[in-house]
Amino acid sequence: MKKNDQPSLLRRDGTAKLLSSLISIVVGLLVGGIVVLIVGLTSDNISVSGAFEGLQLIFAGILSTGRDAAGNLTWGFNPASIGNMLFRATPIIMTGLSVAVAFKTGLFNIGAPGQYLMGTAATLFVALSIPAGALPGWLIWLLAFLAGCAAGAIWGAIPGLVKAFLNINEVLACIMTNWIAANVVTWLFDSSNLKNVAESTKTGYIYKTTFGLVDGQYVAGRGIATPKLGLDKLFPGSQVNAGIIIAIIAAIGMYILMNKTTLGYELKACGANRHAARYAGIRDKRNIVLSMSIAGALAASGAALYYLSGNTEFFWTTYQSLPAEGFNGIPVALLALNNPIGVVFAGLFMAMLRIVGLQLTNLTAYNEYITDVIISVIVYLSAFSLVIRMFLTSRKKRHAAEPKPEPEPEPAPPEQEATETIVEEEKGGDEK
Repeated sequence: MKKNDQPSLLRRDGTAKLLSSLISIVVGLLVGGIVVLIVGLTSDNISVSGAFEGLQLIFAGILSTGRDAAGNLTWGFNPASIGNMLFRATPIIMTGLSVAVAFKTGLFNIGAPGQYLMGTAATLFVALSIPAGALPGWLIWLLAFLAGCAAGAIWGAIPGLVKAFLNINEVLACIMTNWIAANVVTWLFDSSNLKNVAESTKTGYIYKTTFGLVDGQYVAGRGIATPKLGLDKLFPGSQVNAGIIIAIIAAIGMYILMNKTTLGYELKACGANRHAARYAGIRDKRNIVLSMSIAGALAASGAALYYLSGNTEFFWTTYQSLPAEGFNGIPVALLALNNPIGVVFAGLFMAMLRIVGLQLTNLTAYNEYITDVIISVIVYLSAFSLVIRMFLTSRKKRHAAEPKPEPEPEPAPPEQEATETIVEEEKGGDEK
């Protein structure tokens, strides 16, 4: 193909993929705005001005700084909201990477919730079971983090094994391991001594990692927490810590692994065609198990980063159900088109919607769950992103297939016409 024949930026396949995701986001926000207006205009508790305030928060709530003395919404840089967005984005980015990496190898990892739970259990057991002073705080943090990743990798390997050796669909295997994990984790914490009895109103919770075991009793003050690396100075009043930096590094690492290494090529080859990959000498069974193990470790690392922050509590009795963070990784991966770098931005967007929901609850009479409507629409449209891309691509093909008018021949220069006339006259004389 000549250089001039290459498609323009607007006609490239990558552009169509990006546009499909942007269309999903815009439509989701528009639908959320319409819902906000309908609820506001039909509710007795919300005035017309309140409905339009809700609409403003839907599109720019992350920049809301509250209300002034007159009761009007104020806008500007809100370090607490942005810092909390970064903190909430960390586990979502990790579970999104989990789903995206598995999907790149042809597997649908719907088992991220179970892997997230197993990572939570291993992380908290290690962080809280080592007596205070037995090891340096940073080493306990690292051991707890690695234990969580290992637990998630082992739990993720189970669906990979039954897929590779028994050809059982990984979705069915993941659903079963999710609920097994929920019940196992509930039983483990219920039978442990990690329940928070030091604070009498929190007996249903597990101790934060800032609590330590001293002479058989848990006491506050132990600093097992993710360092903030100065981010608390940039975003004062928020929960942000270095976990978001680790998540970004993990995304870059996964991008390099999948696109720049032999292992990544083999994993994607198995996803494209397992039988062809085996014919080419690639160990397909090993790669399937390895892919699900990597996915499980990523999902569990999201839980480890969340609960090692030092300011989060684990309410163990609720985990007879499944954690939302595991499922939120699916729309993040879909929205990012399974690109590890795109997962970072999609995770930040989803976390921003959560902060917007809290702003709606705190500043208006709306319920924060309206943002779930936006997320649901985006999820559905992300699932149909292939249809959107097909529509955009078909328009591109129709445009390329349109017959182009042939250029008219340029008139010959006067000198050439005169020369042709002389030649014709000479030929005519010779014939005579």
